[in-house]
Amino acid sequence: MAIVSAEKFVQAARDNGYAVGGFNTNNLEWTQAILRAAEAKKAPVLIQTSMGAAKYMGGYKVARNLIANLVESMGITVPVAIHLDHGHYEDALECIEVGYTSIMFDGSHLPVEENLKLAKDVVEKAHAKGISVEAEVGTIGGEEDGIIGKGELAPIEDAKAMVATGIDFLAAGIGNIHGPYPANWEGLDLDHLKKLTEALPGFPIVLHGGSGIPDDQIQAAIKLGVAKVNVNTECQIAFANATRKFARDYEANEAEYDKKKLFDPRKFLADGVKLSKHQLKNVSTYSVQKVKHNLAEQYNTETCPLGGFFCVWLYSEYTVEEPILSC
Repeated sequence: MAIVSAEKFVQAARDNGYAVGGFNTNNLEWTQAILRAAEAKKAPVLIQTSMGAAKYMGGYKVARNLIANLVESMGITVPVAIHLDHGHYEDALECIEVGYTSIMFDGSHLPVEENLKLAKDVVEKAHAKGISVEAEVGTIGGEEDGIIGKGELAPIEDAKAMVATGIDFLAAGIGNIHGPYPANWEGLDLDHLKKLTEALPGFPIVLHGGSGIPDDQIQAAIKLGVAKVNVNTECQIAFANATRKFARDYEANEAEYDKKKLFDPRKFLADGVKLSKHQLKNVSTYSVQKVKHNLAEQYNTETCPLGGFFCVWLYSEYTVEEPILSC
């Protein structure tokens, strides 16, 4: 399966009542883990780089080529979109030029009219090259690479105006935040999400800050029109916890570990990568799992041989004889 733009499989998710995952990568190992999890679950996926992660990896061109080369060398068969997450205007234009297949322009920190104007320009430039575009109104709480949001609710009229720019999917603030959710978090404003989706019938909504949102709220959000869920923090935490445990074990068994040459970074980081992959497998399919009973009633679903999840078979332009199995 070729690397693709994301609008078709995100729209398919919206049309059929499930969501696809957008997962942030930070390096070679994270990219491999995301691709292995997506391939194991036969699920389309957006591999995302934030501005900071791309800089850490050596720049957007390096990040794009790393993902593309791994898709080829690993024999990945599922649709993969290479996506910029929360990009400033200049970063969005650079990613269009170096070959990303999906762009998020985040102008939510700008005055509304400027956000709309720049989004429209990004759409024109991206669509001319077959690249999908996500944009944001109503800031997502927390911080993402220097973009700090208070967690405002997306004004309905602003959301309608942003969709009118021609974007393919919309990130809209509904009380969600980046990073770990505090104990006093009040939850998603599902009533506001309902108003958004009623004002934008059939249009895909993106839920940022997917890590830590209770299952019942994820399920409700998908039923109301969320078609893409971004996940990063819980995978980072899983990686960090496993790596810290390995470091503690190493310190307690230094002579033995040195003899086994476990100081090799490929071995030192292996537990973190393994646990991240396990976490990715869990969250890359949870959207469909949460709505499986509804899907079973509405669509011709079958039990997936990969872990017992329910799956949705979708025929699309991406395949000729085989359907996409989106678990």
